[in-house]
Amino acid sequence: MAFTQAPLPYAFDALEPYIDARTMEIHYTAHHAGYVAKLNAALEAYPELMAQPVEALVRSYPDLPEAVRIAVRNQGGGHYNHTFFWSIMTPGGKAESPFMVQCIEQRFQTFKDFQKEFEAKAVSVFGSGWAWLCITPHHTLEVVATSNQDSPITNDLTPILGLDVWEHAYYLKYQSKRPSYIDAWWHVVDWAKVEELYRAACNT
Repeated sequence: MAFTQAPLPYAFDALEPYIDARTMEIHYTAHHAGYVAKLNAALEAYPELMAQPVEALVRSYPDLPEAVRIAVRNQGGGHYNHTFFWSIMTPGGKAESPFMVQCIEQRFQTFKDFQKEFEAKAVSVFGSGWAWLCITPHHTLEVVATSNQDSPITNDLTPILGLDVWEHAYYLKYQSKRPSYIDAWWHVVDWAKVEELYRAACNT
């Protein structure tokens, strides 16, 4: 079985004006699709690996055969990360619930403090990468950054929010102004999905 992209849950232009339609189209049909195609090509001779969920492969890629390790890290990570990224955005966004605000404030003092820490992580990524809000194995919240297509799941963290800060995610509209892209992105975050992921990770 080959890995495939799930359909986007919204149209390419649905996140306008915050994320433009052309960027979304290129991002999904070229970049994400490219990761999937390269992952399938790399694992063609390993049907037992292709039968596993991509999350399982990315989580344990250091233990995979050396011949496919880098491909799973990069291409598998790209597939997993982008699938996650599409799922936590929605047209117009969905506001954070009192429950989610309380959870965040217990860890970061205020919701604004959380946003500042998250934005600082996202801005500080050198080159390409991601910023994440994750659940630790101890059910605490942590903001982390990863390089390229590395994923926090490899380090036993469960992401509940993730932002792609590769230039292809924002350059057509925002050029080199990554902070402007980050600020706009908050408007399309689906906090209902974030809460769903939080509750699942913490069994609440």
